[in-house]
Amino acid sequence: MAIAKAERLMNLALCLLGTRRPLSKRELRESIEAYLEAGSDDSFNRMFERDKDDLRELGLVIETVENLDGEVGYLARRDSNRLPPITLDAEEAAALGLAAKVWQQARLAGAASGALQKLRAAGLPEDVDPYEAHGALEPRIPVHEAAFEPLMLACRDRRPVVFEYRKATAAHPETRQVEPWALECWRGHWYLAGWDRDRGAERVFRLSRITGRVRTRSGRYTAPVPDVVTVRETVAGWAGETADRSARIRLRSGAGYPLRAKATAVRELGDGWDELEIPYGHGLDAWLVEFGPDVVVLEPAELRADVVDRLRAVAKG
Repeated sequence: MAIAKAERLMNLALCLLGTRRPLSKRELRESIEAYLEAGSDDSFNRMFERDKDDLRELGLVIETVENLDGEVGYLARRDSNRLPPITLDAEEAAALGLAAKVWQQARLAGAASGALQKLRAAGLPEDVDPYEAHGALEPRIPVHEAAFEPLMLACRDRRPVVFEYRKATAAHPETRQVEPWALECWRGHWYLAGWDRDRGAERVFRLSRITGRVRTRSGRYTAPVPDVVTVRETVAGWAGETADRSARIRLRSGAGYPLRAKATAVRELGDGWDELEIPYGHGLDAWLVEFGPDVVVLEPAELRADVVDRLRAVAKG
C-alpha cells in the first residue's frame, strides 16, 4: 500500500474514532488534508467511498447515521471497535516477557520495553521474574557488528545492499551485491543469508567479516525469496557439524577453544602442542584456516591440502 494512501486511511480512521457525533463528508473533507487536495467533488467522493470501504474491509465498524442538519454522517464508535481483552496464563505471559527482554541494543530496547509494559497490563505480574519462573539464564543476543542494524532493516524492507566483505581465506575485502533474506545468530555470531547478485547464487555471510558501511540500493529483488532460509544448517555444514568422518589436527596448547569443544579426543604431545580428533565435514578447511599458525592438519591428506591451499591464497593476497 502506498504511504500516501496508508496515511489518508489512518487519518480518516482517527477522525471517525475520535468524534462524539457523526461527521458529514463535508466535515471530513475539511479535516483531512488529502481530501482538500482531491480537486473536484466527484474525485473526493470516489476517494472517500473507496477509503471507507477499505477501512471496513480492514475490520473497522463504521456507522452511517442522519445528523441534525439532515446530512448523512459517519462515525466509528470505540465500544464497537475495541479488541477483546488479552488473556494470558502464567506460562504464556512469562514466555512473552522473556522474549521481550532478549533484545538489549538501543534501537529495539524501546520497543521491547513498551511491549513488556503491555504484557504486564495483560497479566504478567510485576513481582514475577520470567527467568526465575522458568529457571533459565537471562537471554541476551549479542549484536556488536555495525552491519547488523542496516541489514536488519534491509531484510525487513526487502532492499538490496552493497558492502565490502573479507572471506576467511582472503587478505583483502571485496565488494558484494546482495539481496538480503534473513539474519540469524549461531553460536554467538550473526550471519546473513541472501542472494549474491554477482555470483548468481545463494550465499551466507558472517557479519563480523563485513568491513565499512552497508549501503542500501533501490530496485526490486531479482531472485525469489525462499519460504525457509536455512542459515544455521548452512553454517553448521561449513563448520563440520554435519560431519561423517574424523580429522586429526595438532593444536597449540591454550589456543582454539572452539576446536577443543568439538573434539572427540584430545592427547597432549608436549612442547606446547596437543593432538585432537574432530568431526570432519564440508567447510572444515575454511574454519581451520581462521586459527592460523595455531593449527596443523595431520590427516586426512585432502583436508591438509585444502588448508594449505587456502593459507597460500591468503599469503599471496
